[in-house]
Amino acid sequence: MHKKLTITIDEAVYDGLYAVVGPGRISRFIEDLVRPHVLGKDLDATYAQMAEDEQREAEALEWAEAFIEDAG
Repeated sequence: MHKKLTITIDEAVYDGLYAVVGPGRISRFIEDLVRPHVLGKDLDATYAQMAEDEQREAEALEWAEAFIEDAG
């Protein structure tokens, strides 16, 4: 899930981001830069490793589908 964040930066920095990164890509660029500083460098690798575990993913899907049926 994504959250919207409003930040204030210098106009020259914004112009540079717009010119170098391009419109529609600034948020992703900033997120990629900030992520390792706030979540740790191993989190992405851990999620990727968990996703490769087919049995765990099947169990998670089963649990989620059962939960959805109960909620309905």
